[in-house]
Amino acid sequence: MNRLVKTALLAGAAMGAIASAAYAQDARVQDAEQASSVEDIIVTARRTEESAQKTPLALTAFSGETLERTGSQQVTDLQGAVPNLNLVQGRGSSNSTNIYIRGVGQPDALQTFDPAVGVYVDDVYYSRIRGSQFDLLDLERVEILRGPQGTLYGKNTIGGAMKLVSRRPGQEFRARASAAYGDYDLMEFQGAVSGPVTDTLALGLSALHSERGGYVVDPATGAEYNDKNTSAARASLAWDPTATFRVDLNVDYSKDDAGMTVGQAQNSLTNLSGQIALALPAVAPEYDFRTRTTPGLPNETRLETWGSALRMTWDLSDRLTLKSITSYRELNTDDYIDFDATQLEIADALVAVDQKQTSQEFQLNYSTDRLTAVGGVYWLKEKVGSHQESYNDDLTANLLYPAPFDFLNGTYTFTRFIDDKLETTSKAIFGNVSYAVTDALRLSAGVRYTEEEKEYDRFTYVTSSSPFLVSSYGFAPPTGNWDDTSIMLSADYQLSDDAMVYARYAQGFKSGGFNGRANSATEATAYDPETADTFEVGAKTTFWDRRLRLNIASFLTKYENFQARVSGVENDPITGIPVGVLSVINAGELDIFGFELEGVVVPTRGLTLDAQVGFLDADYKEFNDTRFTKFGGSRAFQDPAFSPKWTVRVGGQYEWALDGGSSVTVGAAAKYRSRMALAVDNTLVNTDTEIAGMYQDAYWLYDARVVWSDAADRYSVGLYGQNLADEVYKTDAQEFSSIGNIRTAYYGAPRTWMVKVTAKY
Repeated sequence: MNRLVKTALLAGAAMGAIASAAYAQDARVQDAEQASSVEDIIVTARRTEESAQKTPLALTAFSGETLERTGSQQVTDLQGAVPNLNLVQGRGSSNSTNIYIRGVGQPDALQTFDPAVGVYVDDVYYSRIRGSQFDLLDLERVEILRGPQGTLYGKNTIGGAMKLVSRRPGQEFRARASAAYGDYDLMEFQGAVSGPVTDTLALGLSALHSERGGYVVDPATGAEYNDKNTSAARASLAWDPTATFRVDLNVDYSKDDAGMTVGQAQNSLTNLSGQIALALPAVAPEYDFRTRTTPGLPNETRLETWGSALRMTWDLSDRLTLKSITSYRELNTDDYIDFDATQLEIADALVAVDQKQTSQEFQLNYSTDRLTAVGGVYWLKEKVGSHQESYNDDLTANLLYPAPFDFLNGTYTFTRFIDDKLETTSKAIFGNVSYAVTDALRLSAGVRYTEEEKEYDRFTYVTSSSPFLVSSYGFAPPTGNWDDTSIMLSADYQLSDDAMVYARYAQGFKSGGFNGRANSATEATAYDPETADTFEVGAKTTFWDRRLRLNIASFLTKYENFQARVSGVENDPITGIPVGVLSVINAGELDIFGFELEGVVVPTRGLTLDAQVGFLDADYKEFNDTRFTKFGGSRAFQDPAFSPKWTVRVGGQYEWALDGGSSVTVGAAAKYRSRMALAVDNTLVNTDTEIAGMYQDAYWLYDARVVWSDAADRYSVGLYGQNLADEVYKTDAQEFSSIGNIRTAYYGAPRTWMVKVTAKY
């Protein structure tokens, strides 16, 4: 019995179970003349417009007004506001984002790893986690969809999707500008303006510049790292030549020119002969936002990206709509990375990436009073080339070769050069149908067929002053071809106008690939696709004259063949020197159970309280690794990465009306995250001894804000504070112990404050 038949039968059984679901909503208090209540948001999570409270899946939506009011500047500021979401800056890079939803994600920015959470801007899929560290510029809303979304979305949405929707310019003039200043020399300027050009054409322009000094300082040189220097601009055209035809054209450009993002070494480093190259305490000292980086390594992480998206919508009839989405994007990076995060040159690198992607999607939407159907085809072509240089002089320091080479004892220059290219072609056809059996009961089903083809070529060569460290290696595997059929089934029942329960079954798929770190025949491997089967039940409810909203969800995900990058060591067949090996293996089977609760209450006009709670129980059921002989060749006892058992946020705000009609709003939030692993490799090889530096203990973060607004809500001044307790906490980690015993942790920002002035017209 194939996967599709098996899972369809399981899904049919699950449809009878109806429990609770989740949706975190924008909790704005409505106009003072109306009764206090929580606001609903219209979303397009299922590619049709509908109330978030009537969408039968777990999602979180933030309106542009909410993002502005809370002082959110970039997507990572949403960390903690969504249950079971990990959304942090990627390791060793100022422009990539580590996104995990419900324990499913991919933290490695290497171009051969596809993201597990789909990122979409105005319906356009972004193929890389590089370039996804978005600033929140003139957005209508952000949607976070939890669980597989493959029957409706681009590609590789096995874990979920993050959608950014920009504002569409219209016939009404609108303008907004803001300026912010904060500690670490923060300065940010944003502006947006839109309005009519003709009766049928509207234009929108928006731009920002944001810069900040570094959180990390080299005590020897005073050089600053982990800073920010970003500029971005977007132009939007909205053309409505007839009542049945609409055209939207968006063009965007962004540039990031920050210093390096560095972390802290978590243990002593060694050279290739096993000698201590740099001794560090057994327990790393508390990180004080200082580091030592290699002298002479350029302090740069440069990114430049631009793209365009053309959406054309035809209303073929009152019930039938055809949409075309055409996009082209380019991304170029020059990232310098100090993997060992010390003054030594154990593993320092340049990673230069040139990525181009073209995509085309056609959608056909059909709607009647009882039936809604969406069907479409999707095509994506991506070309990624990279040039990498790895500087490793201190890795080869004081080498003592075994006989007959024991006369060699010295320090050698050692640089590895890598050039590779990857070409991906993705094709898909999908359909999704919802039918209202009665006024209360609705059944939905979706199916998606995907084909992906990947061509990969890699060449590695080494230069060294030692003749025994000169080598080259090519890796040109046969073209990879993978296909998959995924389904979605759901049923929802409207208990009343303000209460809905639902059950949902969804499959996800992420294609296979090739090891982009292969420097030897041992490492030159392909890996299989990932698949996920998620069962979810939930409820979305509103009570007390729309003053109280409570949404809950429970889910079980059967996650198979997780693509895990692991570290190992093998002896060179000629010299006998232990050489680091970086492999990619499929982690067998992972079961993830959890629940999510999101609520908001407006007990009295002006006061809003909200809470989000997520629970995860993630366990490997199968994770085979031949190196773990003491455990029967299995490392299933390890903790899955980025899967904290608990994520909790509680917050509130109160608005005081002042004489003359102006107001002051005070808000605060406390965010909790329980202990979690920060790397797949989190125990010593062939032991169950945890590597302390690859974990983050439980911690709390506290934020607060005070905002004054004038009577017309045109002008505002806000004071915002983040991490008020100055908590020191890790967000990510690198485990490269097979290369110089490297284990590096990356940290969140210290206590910060910001004053922001905003004007709207």
